[in-house]
Amino acid sequence: MTIDPGTLGGRLAAVRAAIGGACVLAGRDPAEVTLLPVSKTFDAQVVREAVGLGLRRFGENKVQEIQAKSAALADEALAWVVIGHLQTNKAKAVAAIASEVQSLDRLDLAVALDKALQTQGRGIDVLIQLKTSREETKFGLDPDALPAFLGQMSAFSSLRVRGLMTLAEASDDEAVVRGCFRTLYQWRNRCREAGFPLERLSMGMSGDFALAISEGSTEVRIGSAIFGTRTYKP
Repeated sequence: MTIDPGTLGGRLAAVRAAIGGACVLAGRDPAEVTLLPVSKTFDAQVVREAVGLGLRRFGENKVQEIQAKSAALADEALAWVVIGHLQTNKAKAVAAIASEVQSLDRLDLAVALDKALQTQGRGIDVLIQLKTSREETKFGLDPDALPAFLGQMSAFSSLRVRGLMTLAEASDDEAVVRGCFRTLYQWRNRCREAGFPLERLSMGMSGDFALAISEGSTEVRIGSAIFGTRTYKP
């Protein structure tokens, strides 16, 4: 059966094949790398088509988008993952709807999320976002502050810290991009040696996931390569 590369199903198949190929080149088992489809800016109907292809977990930048899409797709049991920068005033909404937050980057956000989740009587997995690039527009905890921050996380019983996340620098220099991913990998290992059970490394997007896989990523966040070119509203 021929798969049309211009369709959502065709693009998804191509991405999965590319992830597998990158793992083989890196000498890794493809089963070690999870795909997180990023559906931000695409409407609920597109997400429903993706659900029809077997996807059940989606990454989103904005809480408002998760709220709208989850309402439109209430008949589906989906897991929504927050990957965008979060303001503390969104903690209550996140606690009510998200299955995971990959962008935890400061103590006041941890406090707000834990309080809201305790009220909901539930807990979620979280990844700590580190700033590994030089770009001012990128968010994240300073890597040097990570050990102390991890020590503080034991106070928040509703937040299950599973690993780290980063966004690489937007650069044509492969060494710069690799350096961002390598920094996350190295900090994960240091913290594991210090007794923090961090397993996951969420790093790599549509344009750089092969590099991320070669540097140890356990999860790649892929949007446009699956869903197509985004159209951003003014």
